[in-house]
Amino acid sequence: MSAKIRLGIVGGGGDSLIGILHRVAASMFDQYEIAGGVFDVDYDRNKSFAEEIGLKPDRIYNDFDTLVKEEKALPENERMQVISILTPNFLHFPMAKKLLENGFHVICEKPMTTTYKEAKILEDTLKKSKAIFAVTYTYTGYPMIRQMKEMVADGVVGNIQKIDVQYYQGWLNPIVHDEEKRANTWRLDPEKAGISCCIGDVGTHAFGMIEYVTGLEVAEILADLNYLYKNNELDIDGTVLLRFSEYVKGVLRSSQIATGEENNFTVSIYGDKAGLKWEQENPNYLYLIQDGEPIRVLKPGNTYLSELSLDGTKMPPGHPEGIFDSMGNIYKGVAKAIKNERYHPSEFPTIKDGIRGLMFIEKAVESHRNGNVWVKITDNQ
Repeated sequence: MSAKIRLGIVGGGGDSLIGILHRVAASMFDQYEIAGGVFDVDYDRNKSFAEEIGLKPDRIYNDFDTLVKEEKALPENERMQVISILTPNFLHFPMAKKLLENGFHVICEKPMTTTYKEAKILEDTLKKSKAIFAVTYTYTGYPMIRQMKEMVADGVVGNIQKIDVQYYQGWLNPIVHDEEKRANTWRLDPEKAGISCCIGDVGTHAFGMIEYVTGLEVAEILADLNYLYKNNELDIDGTVLLRFSEYVKGVLRSSQIATGEENNFTVSIYGDKAGLKWEQENPNYLYLIQDGEPIRVLKPGNTYLSELSLDGTKMPPGHPEGIFDSMGNIYKGVAKAIKNERYHPSEFPTIKDGIRGLMFIEKAVESHRNGNVWVKITDNQ
């Protein structure tokens, strides 16, 4: 059996949900071992947390720069091979860039950077490093999303005519109406979150998902964003019209003030032959709908599913698979890439997906600020 991949983690300490998600995902399939990291900016909390999760103190570093320096000095067969970046948005770019420059593979939370310009610099850095770079658009790892992608590619829905994606949360609702709480929430701070809150956080998931599932690229968008208060600098709700081509159009709806909503992420693809629908809160059901036919429900683990879907399924039919499994599938794909094993190109989002996400965020804000006008999404900015 080959040795496990040595994983370092930056951020994600304490009760961070994203930290738990990544650690559990990395433990699946027995591909990784957590070698150490920097889990908190406070060194005492950092050490205490590392001890809580059973890590030895010798690779728990005082800060990120020390981690890079000390790990780089270790023999190649001992140093961390890949680092997961789970910090607030504004730290993604400088950390990812330095890691690539020093020969580490990177798994980065989204958005990959806070600006398109940074994303392109990171792409150039990656080309020089020849490392593996993954962006954790988590939901692409769900088996039934992968099945959806394969069915669209196989022509099950026919020619795509309409795309509808919705990502509604309500967690910001009790915060945004309190000026003091708004001031102390990093996702509403432009210095830490970038130029967008809702579109940059959940809207980019929705954007990445529709391009992943359909294989199409959005050509133009028109955005109408909601800030709710004049002294709130970042959007917390938005609707974006999408044009893929003259006859393929769609709508993306995202909100973090949808009162009572938890994580209502739904994807619907309609073609001239059939439609496909998926709901994140019921992720094990993929609905196939056709004119004049009863609704068909496809479920994970069954032999009628695609190889890509089955490769991401860990349980027999009838046993639920969830978000930890979805992230685990992304880590699994990255492990295959690091080990130079055969893998499907759809097993993990790459830097290209990260760049597309940043283009979408910036163009959505631009469209809104310019009076809700159509703007092109192109990689020639």
